[in-house]
Amino acid sequence: MAEKILAVACDHGGYELKKEILAYLDKIGAKYVDFGCDSTASVNYPDYAAKACEAIQSGECYRGILVCGTGIGMSMAANKHKGIRAACCSDTFSARMTRAHNDANVLCMGGRVVGAGLALDMVKLFLETEFEGGRHADRVAMLMAIENK
Repeated sequence: MAEKILAVACDHGGYELKKEILAYLDKIGAKYVDFGCDSTASVNYPDYAAKACEAIQSGECYRGILVCGTGIGMSMAANKHKGIRAACCSDTFSARMTRAHNDANVLCMGGRVVGAGLALDMVKLFLETEFEGGRHADRVAMLMAIENK
């Protein structure tokens, strides 16, 4: 298993929230690689989602956090990468359940949708919640089989 290093990335719409998330990760001592972007200047979210997802695919990172304006674009881009199970969340219940039931390895959020306090609560739950396995493992296997067709 990869060392527990997170892949973190954003586009211009998620830049301000990404700064808050990185500060939180520093505070709790979590290791991460910041794949950008580094300002509010307009960029293309698929490019940054790809950088983070490729780090997860290679084993450099074990999970990821992606932020754009709504979280939707990043989740769509991330889910195009084999082995990535990205979930766009805007509440703590979904952030917890996507780990517990879906074994999501990427959390996507919208910098224009959720505030920093809620986002940090979701990050905490995403990092701390373990996959429950059992009947959920069968369903995750079914999802993964779809991308192998």
